[in-house]
Amino acid sequence: MKHQATPYLTFNGNAKEALEYYKEVFNGEVLNIQTFGEADFPTPPEADERIMHAQFKKGSLFLMASDTFLDHSVEIGTNVSLALELESEEEIQKYYDALSQKGTILMELQDTFWGAKYAKVKDSFGIIWDLNYTKS
Repeated sequence: MKHQATPYLTFNGNAKEALEYYKEVFNGEVLNIQTFGEADFPTPPEADERIMHAQFKKGSLFLMASDTFLDHSVEIGTNVSLALELESEEEIQKYYDALSQKGTILMELQDTFWGAKYAKVKDSFGIIWDLNYTKS
């Protein structure tokens, strides 16, 4: 694993507003905002301004955030996951297999348009994991 687990917050169309709020509260910095409209990912025009991925940093506090797809809603209690940036295809496969064995696969392990292998799994304890391996 490259880093510690990073909290990933999911919002229902108001991620930008939430990030601005956290920026003010914590006097931090919003980094790397990408909207669905900017991504090489097919979405309807009404989703163009929704946040696909953003990062927030204040000292050692680091969060990632996004909005849901238009046809999904946020359910309080399941809108926080833990993101792991992994170091190899073997490592991501190992964690994907182990976490999904008695859990629920929310997104199959797959190659992505951002140059990574990615999966989303809810383990048998209800914890949601975002697994990502960025290919070199």
